[in-house]
Amino acid sequence: MKKATDPRHLSRALALQSLFSKNFDVQREGVIDFEVSELSVLDDIETYNEELYQKLVNGVQENQENIDETITKFAPQWPISQMKLVDLQILRISIYEGFIVKITPPKVAIDEAIELAKEFGGDSSSKFVNGVLGAIYEIHKDE
Repeated sequence: MKKATDPRHLSRALALQSLFSKNFDVQREGVIDFEVSELSVLDDIETYNEELYQKLVNGVQENQENIDETITKFAPQWPISQMKLVDLQILRISIYEGFIVKITPPKVAIDEAIELAKEFGGDSSSKFVNGVLGAIYEIHKDE
């Protein structure tokens, strides 16, 4: 089990918060764009993997359409517009990291996503994230 101080885990947490802030109720409020330096101060994070953070934030934004198509395919009962934004961002990060660019082995990306869902999501977030990512893993496990 990873420690809460693991720089890679902290990078994922910061990426989640950054992506969440960039997508938070854009139509009503406009873009709320926190700098990573602001987020790290708020979270009392001194050390994180800056390269991983940048790859995740940039990669998710650049591949969002492709990632969202994957989510729609594997969670058809939950339209993206009805998903909790935090769950959606966790799924996007994990799919990008573990299945698109394979920065991290898929099982590790899934485990990290579940941990983020427990940390930032609601009561059922970790089960939802696990279910969607588990279905994706079953299709891609032999690649």
